[in-house]
Amino acid sequence: MDLRQLRHFVALADHRSFVRAADAISLSQPAFSRSIQTLERDLDSQLVDRASREFRLTGQGELVLQHARRLLAGSRALRNELVQYNGLSAGELRFGSGPYPAQLLVPEALADFIRDHPAIRTAFHQGDWEQLAGWLKEEQIEFFVADTRYFAHNPDYQVRLLRPRRGRFFCRVGHPLAERDELKLAALMDFPLVGTRIPGEIRKVLGEIAGLDDFQPSVECAQFDAILRMVARSDAVGISTLEALHEPTGRGEVRLLKFSDVPSGSPSLLLHFGIVSRAGYSLSPAAQAMVAAIHSADQRLAPLAEG
Repeated sequence: MDLRQLRHFVALADHRSFVRAADAISLSQPAFSRSIQTLERDLDSQLVDRASREFRLTGQGELVLQHARRLLAGSRALRNELVQYNGLSAGELRFGSGPYPAQLLVPEALADFIRDHPAIRTAFHQGDWEQLAGWLKEEQIEFFVADTRYFAHNPDYQVRLLRPRRGRFFCRVGHPLAERDELKLAALMDFPLVGTRIPGEIRKVLGEIAGLDDFQPSVECAQFDAILRMVARSDAVGISTLEALHEPTGRGEVRLLKFSDVPSGSPSLLLHFGIVSRAGYSLSPAAQAMVAAIHSADQRLAPLAEG
């Protein structure tokens, strides 16, 4: 078994076809098939269910795939850190972000980072907290920026806290709720609610205020731009951070809603942003530099985060 064989096996699992996988890595199909067969022989395991009419890994194949991804990620991380050892003149950085930090905080920090370290190839992947945790576990990313309440007390994670963010409901200009005074949260029940997955603690508080067993979006979406577009073109009400809404409200695209029965300063209704990485693992020099840039941008954006 070697890393080349594992790389071929991961390609096979990703493309779910010997022909497509061989083509993706620019290898002839006979040579690709021999590589997979050699891996199976070396591991004394059948990795692909060849009796199935559809592509399917065996139970052993699924196990090997999990470890193969980690080994390849570890190999990539080792090469990357060695390249960066004597300075950030080469290498790559991969990290993740939740939808709201990706709107303003991460681009601000990334602009600083690429100005100071233009030679680093950088990619950030956006997703919800479950996707981000999965990518971190598979070592596809070194860290991510998101609400930390799911990770703060888990010993598997290291959390570096940022400033808490205040959430706000918003609607299009001309929405029936936009000009109403003494607005109550229960008034939202007449309209679709669009937003990302709301943390359970916040759902509970909002549900109690609105007189509901639970408080969840009608449309759940992990892309802020899509949420903004849906709200702007319908009577849906969106939920986001005040920081992410700063530019759309400044352009007059949406209106912020204020509810008399929602305590905006309540700690239980704040999003607790932070930088999450794996406990016991050091970050690469590039990741450390990006984390520093995020903290710096977080300080600059404090007035927007606090409203």
